[in-house]
Amino acid sequence: MQKTIFLLLLFLVSIRYTSTAQNFDKLTALENKNIRVYYSVGHAKKTATIAGRLEKALNFHSQLIGFKPTVTLLVLSAADWSSYTTFPVYGMPHYNDEQTLIVAAEDNAMWKGFLPPLDQLPTELRKQIETVYRNADGNISMEAFFDLLALHELGHAFHIQGGLTMQRKWMGELFCNILLHTYIAENEPGQLPALTVFPRMVINNGTKGFKFTSLQDVHENYNEIGQFHGKNYGWYQCRWHKAAGDMYDAGGKQLVPKLWNAFKQQKEKLTDEQLILFLETSSHKSIADMIRNWENETIK
Repeated sequence: MQKTIFLLLLFLVSIRYTSTAQNFDKLTALENKNIRVYYSVGHAKKTATIAGRLEKALNFHSQLIGFKPTVTLLVLSAADWSSYTTFPVYGMPHYNDEQTLIVAAEDNAMWKGFLPPLDQLPTELRKQIETVYRNADGNISMEAFFDLLALHELGHAFHIQGGLTMQRKWMGELFCNILLHTYIAENEPGQLPALTVFPRMVINNGTKGFKFTSLQDVHENYNEIGQFHGKNYGWYQCRWHKAAGDMYDAGGKQLVPKLWNAFKQQKEKLTDEQLILFLETSSHKSIADMIRNWENETIK
């Protein structure tokens, strides 16, 4: 079940944007200063929470880097999902085009399916999962984590619309996770457990059976890993989530403008050795160290 969900959701790796008519007549509009927001009937409260967070993050990062992307947010029920996106799995935040961000309004099978058997987890991690991801109905779901991923997707709007040259496919994902973690740590620290416990759970499961584990692997085989090795790709994303937290702890919020300026200015492709030196001198040593130490940390 879990492997199937990973395979489906990572379909977006090869098709990040899916075309569909942008007619929002079935949806309700929410007044918002910086982003257009539309939502399915009955989900005003959920929409207000996600839209408010997205707007605050947009303003926060815009003040740090001096650029503001254009974003339209759709918060959809399961019934409305297929009317506005061809993405096959309800629950995965994604873009319909370079500006239209789609997220789920309701708890769903995909979010619940990430949960492994709790009795197979270390006791302390199990207790954290039971505390952090217990919803209002008393059930355990990954909803709290996935609600935050709208901010990861916002990071893609920044670097794509801003014209950054990210150098490596994995660097684009890490960049988005750095923006996500920085916003939460600076503005909503109470949400840090929801953001960090899930990645630790996935990393704790190890790499047994994975075909790919190196950064070079994921850069050269990005689409293949996403389409055919979804659980493997999910492990990479969780490694980048954890790394983003470590980098924020080391470099603070100024890491965001440093990275932005560095990738904005560096247009020519760098070799692996040049990239390490570039990141160390232009942003922070912690990012260069992640590359240097990646292989040692993959062994469990």
